[in-house]
Amino acid sequence: MKISVVGAGYVGLVTAACLAELGNDVVCVDRDHGRVALLQAGGVPIFEPGLDEWVQRNLHAGRLRFTTAMAGAVTHAEVIFIAVGTPPNEDGSADLQHVLAVAHQIGQHMDHFKVVVNKSTVPVGTAQKVSRVIRDALTERLLDSLDFAVVSNPEFLKEGAALDDFMRPDRIVIGLPEGTDGARARTL
Repeated sequence: MKISVVGAGYVGLVTAACLAELGNDVVCVDRDHGRVALLQAGGVPIFEPGLDEWVQRNLHAGRLRFTTAMAGAVTHAEVIFIAVGTPPNEDGSADLQHVLAVAHQIGQHMDHFKVVVNKSTVPVGTAQKVSRVIRDALTERLLDSLDFAVVSNPEFLKEGAALDDFMRPDRIVIGLPEGTDGARARTL
């Protein structure tokens, strides 16, 4: 499967490496040119046991690539994971500006059906906001009929055990916004 992961921080990088390890064709996009250059060279900017080997193995196998080019990452993928930071605002609420900026870019560049997976830590209702931002960007491009789905897949990765947590999870949660064909989040 062709997958893009937006964000090469802890969650995004682990997600990208694990999805590539499972045999998927993964593009990981980040706006930090220095981080992307390091990753393209096989370096890993964070410590997670085994992550450097998985990144290097999948880079060499051609299953994992790193880029700063959002447009190419969007057009590449059937599934796009949003794994960007959501720092707290002064009132303690999550700052969704980066998530919504990514959603806008997805809407600006998508040219066929996509499944957009919100992997960032976000409050209830964010999937609807992401859907609205993508739809607005498509409308600006006169592509109102282009379809997509937004789902949530919260992360449960423990530092120091993230690869094992991803590959052998004790639970997987995938949710669609309520009102999307009557679907609600389910734990598998």
